[in-house]
Amino acid sequence: MGKLAITEVSTDSRHAGGRLRETALALAILNRLLASYGPRDFAIRLWDGTTVPPDPGQEASFTLALNHPGALRRMLLPPSKLALGEAYLDGEFDIEGDVIAAMRLSDVFEGVSIGVGGWVGLARQVMALPKEPSLADDEGKGGAGLGRQRASLRGREHSRERDRQAITYHYDVGNDFYSLFLDQRMVYSCGYFPSGQEELDGAQEAKLDYICRKLRLRSGERLLDIGCGWGGLIIYAAERYGVDALGITLSRPQAELATERIAAAGLGARCRAVVLDYRDLSSRCPFEKIVSVGMVEHVGRAKLPGYFKTAWEGLRPGGLFLNHGITASGKDNGSSNLLGSYLLQRGAFIWSR
Repeated sequence: MGKLAITEVSTDSRHAGGRLRETALALAILNRLLASYGPRDFAIRLWDGTTVPPDPGQEASFTLALNHPGALRRMLLPPSKLALGEAYLDGEFDIEGDVIAAMRLSDVFEGVSIGVGGWVGLARQVMALPKEPSLADDEGKGGAGLGRQRASLRGREHSRERDRQAITYHYDVGNDFYSLFLDQRMVYSCGYFPSGQEELDGAQEAKLDYICRKLRLRSGERLLDIGCGWGGLIIYAAERYGVDALGITLSRPQAELATERIAAAGLGARCRAVVLDYRDLSSRCPFEKIVSVGMVEHVGRAKLPGYFKTAWEGLRPGGLFLNHGITASGKDNGSSNLLGSYLLQRGAFIWSR
């Protein structure tokens, strides 16, 4: 693409003095980052009113709005999807228009290939931007400062205590909060849309039934759900397939609501949800079937052998284990080299610490 051209300049007083330099610097950085984007089909608006339209012949599907001179610094340091996502949550930048189309930017920003010398030059430019307070720290400007701050976890990574802290921070915010956007069963993770016409409740029921059928559940079998959430799967499996189901979670509010729902469904004799770490399962085994939906991401790469060993040892001979999770791409070299893993933090968006 060609260089970004300023087509409109605000007369706002903030545009005076050093702010002119910051505007030019931000445009230079964007030009470097977007070199591989192809025809740019979005507009850019800076904090001072400076705007850049799409490339000639392109129609804007969205506008990338940087809300202050330090926004790019917060978006790019360290250059990873994690930093980009947190900057968005903190209100450093906005997407006006088609958010789905804008998601391509995260891949473009993270996938910049300019060599070591190019990275050094880009880093110098980014570091020259002002290190202004995050908008999230200013209660008058919105952002995360109006709500909870980021988690501050203590202890060895993926130790029992640290994992408990992480789950407590994430889930123990009130079941009413999650009920605002989940289906009536409060099933977490993805849904299954066989026809594409299903509503959320139907898609989640379809997923539960699909899981039960893949597990080949039979009446009277013992089923373990590792990371059971609010109990949607164990209740469905006990009710529809006649299994004896145990669900484990590290979130007490989840287990409490699951227990209430089990009692309301009259399944107390065949279905239970308890607060238990998967590493403490030995006394509860064995099971004919084990399932885990969206929990393996929280285990940690170094702990995966132990996690799968626990599942293996928890099964009766001939049993089945279904593990559903988000994984790193085969192209993700974040763990194979120092630059990708520590400086760029590639893959950090789905790391669980």
